[in-house]
Amino acid sequence: MQIDPSIFKSYDIRGIYPTQINEENFGPVVTAIYAFFQKKTGKEQVTLVIGTDMRISSPALYKVTIDTLLSLGANLVNVGLVSTPTFYFAITHYECDAGIQVTASHNPKEWNGLKFAIKQANGILKIGKPTGREDIKQMVAEGVTLPKKEGGAIQKIEGVYDEEVSNGLELWKHPQIKTFKIVADPANAMGITYINALEKKVPMDLVRMNFELDGNFPVHQPDPMQPKNLVDLQKRVLEEKADLGLAPDGDGDRLFIIDEKGEVVPPPQIIGILSKELLRQYPGATIVVDQKYYFTAKKIVEENGGKLELSPTGHAFITARMGEVNAIFAGEASAHYYFKVTGNAESQVCTIIGLLKVLTEENKPLSVLAAECRRSYESGEINFEVTNAQEIFDA
Repeated sequence: MQIDPSIFKSYDIRGIYPTQINEENFGPVVTAIYAFFQKKTGKEQVTLVIGTDMRISSPALYKVTIDTLLSLGANLVNVGLVSTPTFYFAITHYECDAGIQVTASHNPKEWNGLKFAIKQANGILKIGKPTGREDIKQMVAEGVTLPKKEGGAIQKIEGVYDEEVSNGLELWKHPQIKTFKIVADPANAMGITYINALEKKVPMDLVRMNFELDGNFPVHQPDPMQPKNLVDLQKRVLEEKADLGLAPDGDGDRLFIIDEKGEVVPPPQIIGILSKELLRQYPGATIVVDQKYYFTAKKIVEENGGKLELSPTGHAFITARMGEVNAIFAGEASAHYYFKVTGNAESQVCTIIGLLKVLTEENKPLSVLAAECRRSYESGEINFEVTNAQEIFDA
């Protein structure tokens, strides 16, 4: 079967449904991933967490994933409809060998794909181009097959969101948090799930925007990196006189935060706020940041007695680096925030709880806290379209 090689991205597998990715070619891709997991774990029967997002094509592709893995004899822990951070949390929390999530992150509704990770002794290792995805791409190209096996089993898990929130509260030592007014716009996507779970255990006056799961994304694309997708949230924060606003992306692993003035808080300053608090609780700890806009984080970590380590940009690099240096926390300029307590994976649950803890204890508006953590000014991402990219790459 010919499978479009362009679906193999740097950090996941992703393409347009049904032309590039569909029920017919999803099985061979899942088979190659399972073969990779078998090789890495040394096990014939691998125990996997499986989860999915809310895209229109996800139920059909999720069924193919489950059926394929069961036919190969896999042991499945089915967490169902979950955000990507919740999926990562489940891998370590339920002590599984690895996991596969059906999702296309923040991409438009026509897209779908897979994210996958393996658990190691020092945390989760996400599989991207530098950590094994090329092996999977090659296996797919070669048409790898595995024998059908009896013994595949599936267990449905309920309550993973409650356990994820409890884990986040434990990280921050069960803080006493004031009731803040929070406006949240998850764009009809997976951030809805963990924000709803947080509201049950953390005091907040929550104003919901676009809180019905809908893979058509009827209001706007779930990509908070694009300023146009934040305009309505910024306006609503001001109208409600709210303390802050939350804008997760499509699968919930990025989180942009709006202050009480309706301004986007640059991720380096969120990294600074969280780093200061974590270093109070865990003196001398190591914190990892990607190499974009790292000066603010570097100064904050050094001022507070911590150790800073740099990583190339990208979640596969970040999680690997965290494991290597035993970091307690990591942050990226793209608004990914990672925590040791979730296996070195993103956790916006931990991010939100930590931020509310600091806001409570400092008793200052978010804009003030952010300003106190500014040590540099960043340009933001500047992208250029060129016509000779492949020529430059080949050179």
